[in-house]
Amino acid sequence: MRRGMILTIGLVLLVGCGSQGNKSSSVPAEPKWKGAPYRLTLDTKASKPNQAAIAIPPVAYTANPDALETRAVLAMRFAGPAAADSDPVNHLMIGPPVDIHGDQGTLPAAYLDTASKSVSDYLVAHCIQGNVKISLALARSSVKPQAEDAEVDDKRLSDWVPFSVVFKKPHSKC
Repeated sequence: MRRGMILTIGLVLLVGCGSQGNKSSSVPAEPKWKGAPYRLTLDTKASKPNQAAIAIPPVAYTANPDALETRAVLAMRFAGPAAADSDPVNHLMIGPPVDIHGDQGTLPAAYLDTASKSVSDYLVAHCIQGNVKISLALARSSVKPQAEDAEVDDKRLSDWVPFSVVFKKPHSKC
């Protein structure tokens, strides 16, 4: 009888322990970083004046340390009210490549000033004024300067970050 009890206890221990080791190894580990490889934040404090009528605020980034890039482009989508007798304006503009280093940093102020001037010049040329909605995203530097939305979305490194500005600088022909 004693032998039977020992044998039963031994079997219970073997059966109970054998399957637990396999269960924990089949559960996938949670990734440390979720979402796009880069996260952008805009500094909404008053920015220093620049020559452009639209000022893109300072852009800071935080990156997934396992997916760092060394160069990227700033993609800018913007929409504004249309000029008289026109369709609403929705456009995409791609900036030149810029160096980005490390898992945290900011885009250079000179780069953002150039981007601000380019958007302002475009809006003036197309007689767009009023509330302009702009969204920014980082994309791989291999994006073509005249890229379509699909290419930008395929090579995007961050989510789109929106902000709005009021633009009141159309030229005299508008």
